Amino acid sequence: MQPFRSHVSAYLLSATLLLSGCTSTLVHDEVKRTAGLEGHCAGSEWVDDSSIAVLPIPIVAFITPQVDLRDVSSEPYLNRCGASTRVVNREVSVNRLACMPAGLTRIITLGVWQWCPARITWSADVLGDMPWSAGVLAEDRRN
Repeated sequence: MQPFRSHVSAYLLSATLLLSGCTSTLVHDEVKRTAGLEGHCAGSEWVDDSSIAVLPIPIVAFITPQVDLRDVSSEPYLNRCGASTRVVNREVSVNRLACMPAGLTRIITLGVWQWCPARITWSADVLGDMPWSAGVLAEDRRN
């Protein structure tokens, strides 16, 4: 019974290490703001995060570095929530777990190109038109 547990533990540990590196965070606000919020904006979308070899010669391309064909950044997704001055508590992450089975495209193209469908998830809070500072009294807000 002991060898079975050790094999299961080894598989769980290797799966955890393998899958933990598949998500990268592009933006994460450590300080959470709760005053003056008007709403919340969140969403997710599939994007093409493919790459091509720097030296696109078949077979040689396996040992050359890869260059991303599309720059995946947080700005286009956070702009859907509103102007950058009104968006707080931002978090944008990219999950590249689907790139593993899609890695077969790199083998088929002999290292020249790799297709990578990535999942982008974003979340942010939107400030109201006139956010009040924490030092403003309630009586001043009514005037």
